[in-house]
This record gives sequence, structure tokens and C-alpha cells, in this order.
Amino acid sequence: MPHRKITLCEDETFHPQICLVAIEPVSNYLILEEYADNRDATTWNATISEALKPFSVTVIQCCSDLASALISHAVVFLEAHHSPDLFHVQHDTCQATSAPLHRQTAKAEKAFKAADDLYQQAAKEIGDFQGNWPNSIEQIAQVQKLESEISNLEEVRNNARNEFETVQSRQRRARDARLGIGLDYHPFNITTGAPRKASEVESSLAGHFGTLDQVATEANLGQSSFARIAKARRVLPALIETIRFFWTLISSHAQELSKQFSSEVVRVWWNELVAGCYLALVAERCKDSNERKRLRELSSSILERAKARDGPLKELSEEQKDHLVAEARIAAEWFQRSSSCVEGRNGQLSLRHHGLREITKRKLRVLGVLHNFVIKRRDGSTAASRFFGQKPRELFPWLVEHMRLPSCPRRRRTKIL
Repeated sequence: MPHRKITLCEDETFHPQICLVAIEPVSNYLILEEYADNRDATTWNATISEALKPFSVTVIQCCSDLASALISHAVVFLEAHHSPDLFHVQHDTCQATSAPLHRQTAKAEKAFKAADDLYQQAAKEIGDFQGNWPNSIEQIAQVQKLESEISNLEEVRNNARNEFETVQSRQRRARDARLGIGLDYHPFNITTGAPRKASEVESSLAGHFGTLDQVATEANLGQSSFARIAKARRVLPALIETIRFFWTLISSHAQELSKQFSSEVVRVWWNELVAGCYLALVAERCKDSNERKRLRELSSSILERAKARDGPLKELSEEQKDHLVAEARIAAEWFQRSSSCVEGRNGQLSLRHHGLREITKRKLRVLGVLHNFVIKRRDGSTAASRFFGQKPRELFPWLVEHMRLPSCPRRRRTKIL
């Protein structure tokens, strides 16, 4: 396996003993999964150092939550960049605004429905009297009373409708701002595929946080909501630093490619090939089928335009073009904003522990081997084959070769009468 740069996603889980987990996100290869007495930076340093010894890799980035031990381990010990997990930012903003605004909307909707019911009931009674013109003095007085009240009921209903539409609009603005944080936190514009500078991303994200602050103020939310928004906003500099780190890596790799290719070819690699590969990666993770189709089509069109016959790559051979695309895909995978692979693994271990009541160290190692060498994706690849770039030997034939046959059962003695 040639030496290469990798990202590590790290986190802890509890069974109830502490279990440290680290995964390489591109291949989903499990680098570390073992029990430890502590989860401080010193423990992480020792366990990761031992786990990385068999591999020819350099950790350039760690993606995790904002635990101080993990940040210290990444920045001080590994001398790598720390990328904050975007999920925790979105989770804090959702806790700050989603439930409070939903309660306000539900309350306003209920008030509007009650006011509308009263208005419709009064209008129906007036209509019934007009259809059957009142003959008695009491009926005439009742009609006059309803006619005098109907304007007040209509005003109350209109005010209730306006209030409902206002709080509903606030709820929609907050939801769009929360979604916008995830949609705009990309080094490329996922609508056009154009590269985005760190300053552009910062301006977009700051605008979404500003919208959340404004909505929280208009809705008169509690202090806990403002505290959660402020907590999420404090991660903004780290998010922007991750964008800068990505473009620094791209620039460094472009300088290496400039030794082999012209500046025009390198420009196309930077602006189009990397962009096309990145959009393809985003499409793979997209849940909405229509958006996934759009991203795939946009990615294909950018890659086809880059490799057009009359383009800057026209004088390159097909092997050279494929090499540039492969390098572009590797570069696109350098941007990591989520540690969901570790969260998913921790969830699986939690379910195992819930069913078995205990996961021993031996069983934990077996589960790790199954994860890396047995479980396959739809394309038939395992985590190990993706990580090492080659298909390893099959596990079960290897076990047949190396495992000792079980001994024969002891022969039962016959009892002599």
C-alpha cells in the first residue's frame, strides 16, 4: 500500500466501559476500536499511535465533536487539522428553534381555528334568519345582535389569521436557515459547481445565523434558545478554517501537478475536475431522489466539459485524463465535515451491547474484523479492499487454513452391570 494522507473520524462510546473508535471515512475502514480506562488526550495519543503502526499513512485531519481531549489529540499530538462535526451545529440550532416555534405555530393555529369557527357559526345563523325572515320581536333583536357582533368576530378572526401566518413564516424562516447551514457549508457551490472562497462561505453561514437570531428575537424565545444559537455560532470560525484548510491542500497538490502538466491543465483540474468529483460525492449522500439526480447530472456535465475534445485536456492521453480524474476524486474526499461513520458504528455496538448485555474484548475484535473484511457494499467491496486499494484474501478460507480442527468428543464409558 503506497503512503497516503488520510482523515480520521473519532469518538467514544460506552458499554458501560469506555470504547474508543476511529474510522477512516472514505473507505469506512475501522482503524481503532478498543476499550480504555480513560478518554483523555493522553489515552487517545497512545491508542492511535499503536493502531497506526501497521499502516503507511499520515493523518492530516481529524473530524469529531468539540471535546477538548479530541481537539488536543488532533492538533497537538497528530499535528493535524481538526474539522468540527457539522451535525452538532445543526443539532444545537434545531434544539434552539424547532420545538419552541412549533409550539407557537400550533397555538396560533388553534386560536385561528377557534375564531374562524365562531365567525362561521354567526354567519350561518344570520344566513338562516335571512332565509326564513324573523316574525317575532325576539328574533329581530337576535338578528340585530348577531349583525352587530359579526364585524367584531371577523376582526378577531383576521387578527388570528395574521398572527398564525406570522408565526408560521417565522418557523419557515428558521427551518430554511437551519437547512441553509448544511447546503452552504461546501467548498463548491452545489447549484452551479463553482468554487467558493472561505469568505463567501463565511458570509453565507453568518447570514443564516443572523436569521436565527432575528427569528428568536421576534418570537421572544427563552434564554436557553439564544444560548444554543450562540453555542452553534462559536463553531463558525472552525468551519471556515476547514474550508481554508481544504483549499490549502488543493493548492499544494496543484503545485505538484504543475510539474507534470501545463498551468491550463492544472486550472481545469482545480476548477472543474475536482468540482465534478465533489458533486458526485455529495450526490451519493443526498437523500432526496430529485436532488440526487440533479447533482449527478451537474457532475457529469462538468466532467464532460473538462474532458471535451476541444478543451485544454485535448492533447492528453486517456490514461493521463483518467489519472487526473483519480487525483481529483482523492482531492475532493479531503473535505470532511461529518463523523457519521463513527456515530453509525457506535450505534451498532450499542445495539449489540443491548442484546448481549456485554461485549468482551475478544468479541469486540471479532466484530471489527467482520466490519473490515466481511461486510460488503453493493459493489462487492469491503472496507479493507477500499482502504488498501486491493482485494484481500477471503476471510473464511483463511480461517479454514489456520484454525485447528476441534478435538473429538470424549468417548463415554459404558457402565458394566
